[in-house]
Amino acid sequence: MIYRHGAGASDRPRSGRPRVVREWVYDDVWPRRCALRLELRGITKRFGALVANDHIDLTVEPGEIHALLGENGAGKSTLMNVLYGLLQPDEGEILVDGVATKIHRPSDAIAAGIGMVHQHFMLVPVFTVADNVMLGAEKTRGFARFLNRGAARKLVLDVSRRYGLPVNPDAVIENLPVGVQQRVEIVKALTRDVLTPQETDELLDVMRRLKDAGKSIVFITHKLREVKAIADRITVIRRGAVVGTAQPDASEDELATMMVGRAMQLQVVKEPATPGDTVLAIRGLTVADERGHLAVDDVDLDVRAGEVLGVAGVQGNGQTELVEAIMALRPAARGDVALAGKSLAGRTTAQVLAAGIGYIPEDRSVDGLVREFTVAENLVLDVYHQRPYASGVALHHDAIAASADKLVRDYDIRTPSSSAPVSTLSGGNQQKVIVAREVSRPLKVLVAAQPTRGVDVGSTQFIHGQVIAARDAGSAVLLVSSELDEIVALADRIAVMYRGKILAIVGADAPREQLGLLMAGVTDGAKGAAA
Repeated sequence: MIYRHGAGASDRPRSGRPRVVREWVYDDVWPRRCALRLELRGITKRFGALVANDHIDLTVEPGEIHALLGENGAGKSTLMNVLYGLLQPDEGEILVDGVATKIHRPSDAIAAGIGMVHQHFMLVPVFTVADNVMLGAEKTRGFARFLNRGAARKLVLDVSRRYGLPVNPDAVIENLPVGVQQRVEIVKALTRDVLTPQETDELLDVMRRLKDAGKSIVFITHKLREVKAIADRITVIRRGAVVGTAQPDASEDELATMMVGRAMQLQVVKEPATPGDTVLAIRGLTVADERGHLAVDDVDLDVRAGEVLGVAGVQGNGQTELVEAIMALRPAARGDVALAGKSLAGRTTAQVLAAGIGYIPEDRSVDGLVREFTVAENLVLDVYHQRPYASGVALHHDAIAASADKLVRDYDIRTPSSSAPVSTLSGGNQQKVIVAREVSRPLKVLVAAQPTRGVDVGSTQFIHGQVIAARDAGSAVLLVSSELDEIVALADRIAVMYRGKILAIVGADAPREQLGLLMAGVTDGAKGAAA
């Protein structure tokens, strides 16, 4: 069904105020709605003594891209969960086109014309892409009301083509890399023709098209460059309250300072690298993905002590499989990975970690943490069986707690206690737990995959500093990131990966235009895509 509303000249009553005219039209797509004006007035949400949202006012005009900035834990996600019906406010109201609207559940939000792309995926891992897209807006056929999976599959393909977001509707979610799962969340929202994106790094063109079509967009992100490029207005939240608004011409440092409440310098400060011998040697590495397709194709890489080798590329070009093969999380079809001259073939992941490789995974909630464990328990996941934390099968809880308290202080992990469940921490502080665990032990190599995905500018600055500190302490660092800014800021050499191959290895001073072309598969001096 298509849901339309509006007012024409013939619909204007004698008072001069337009009245809403609603028309229901049956069609073969999910509900759609024209542009709307969204107001949040005095939204307050408490969790016990914690005030997550403190009388927040926010207005989003029709056809406006309104950026919402703030650190992890500032209250942005809580506010959006209230808007989407996942949480109920303690005070305040939501107005859609000037009419107070009660949103008790996501279906109410969808009916009002509000959709949401979640930072942390709201996908069912064992379902296909098409099945996930159907959730909450199921279409059926026949008197028996069978699910119309064919219609869902066709819709996914149509939206994928229309917005340049390729995704296989028959793929099972748990088999997809994190970046592709994010793409599925975006496609899911677009099928409803409504969007409130969170933490998406590939939608600027799509957002401009939606804006031109009159859609209102709340864009929640930590990527200040994107905010400046796309936003019409910016609202900044700190500690649950609105602390100010800004225009897109504000500098990145000014926006960051508003977010964290202190002066910020976002540029990474580092001395020139002094690389030593090769520590991590990758030779002829060939890896298949879950479907048996070639994901890593005959890759050779050398990572030297005292340097950061950045692997740049658009998500989905084999970076995930490359890292998983290094960490013995995925078998290699051919080739070898050697640490300090010794092959890691046949080693388990635990043995790879024990050999001196630290690992920051791209998906912290799945591969980096045990959410039900405490902060202290997560901080010793690599070494819990070693002294002083254990004797045989007996854990020494006092030693674990003492070590955790020190790491919490040293790495500025903001938690009520090291005995708190790690799931209660903000995303940035969860990432600090992983970073602290990995870099606080002696390392030969640090493998960091998307280390600042989904974290705020303060945590990003801290994590970048830890990566450089690991380099300066003599570790070899392999940095895999789809963020070109991050690669350029941290890497001493840059390897560009495209369709499973390393197209080129260039210096950190390579022009961004050259890196962008390589990431698109265009080799230096060539006119077309690399084979």
